[in-house]
Amino acid sequence: MSKPECWKGSAEVDAIIERMAGELAALLGRRGIVDPLMVGIHTGGVWIAERLHALLGLQEDLGRLDISFYRDDFTRIGLHPQVRPSQLPVLVDDRHLILVDDVLQTGRTIRAALNVLFDYGRPASVLLATLVERDGRELPIEPNLVGLHACLQAGEQIKLTGPRPLELVVGQPPERRAKTPGN
Repeated sequence: MSKPECWKGSAEVDAIIERMAGELAALLGRRGIVDPLMVGIHTGGVWIAERLHALLGLQEDLGRLDISFYRDDFTRIGLHPQVRPSQLPVLVDDRHLILVDDVLQTGRTIRAALNVLFDYGRPASVLLATLVERDGRELPIEPNLVGLHACLQAGEQIKLTGPRPLELVVGQPPERRAKTPGN
C-alpha cells in the first residue's frame, strides 16, 4: 500500500499562515474592522486560527466551533461523530467574526458553521479564511482569504495534520487505497 506524500511541510505551512495573517490584517483595515472575534472550526480550523490569532495580536479570546450536529452528511460519515464543545468567549450579536477552517471543498462544513453561529446570535459580518481551497464546491460559498489553492487529481484528498507540526498531506483516502488494484 502506498503512503500519501507530504505536500507541504511545516515550514511551508507556517509561511502560508504568516502571509495569511498579513493579508487578513490588510483586509480588516480596508473594511474598518477593529477587534474582530476569531472562531476556528474544530479541528484543523482551530489549529490555523490559533496561529492567526497570535500573529494578529487579537485581544478577544479565540472561539472554537464544533459543527458535528449541524452536518448534513451523516449518511456518509456515520452517526458517531467526535463531538467537542463549542466555545464562544463573547456574544456574537453585532460582532465582526473571522471564521477559520483548514480545507474548503464542498462548502458544507462552512454552511454548518454558519448555522451554529447564527444559533448564538446575529453577527455584523463574517469573513471566511481558509488555509486551502480546492475544487469540488457543492454550495455557493467562497472564502475572503485563501492561503493556498489546490488542484488535485480525481480521488485525491488533502488533509491538515497537527497540531505540531502542521503539515498538509495529499493522497487517496484509505477506503479508496484499499480498493485500488496493485496496492
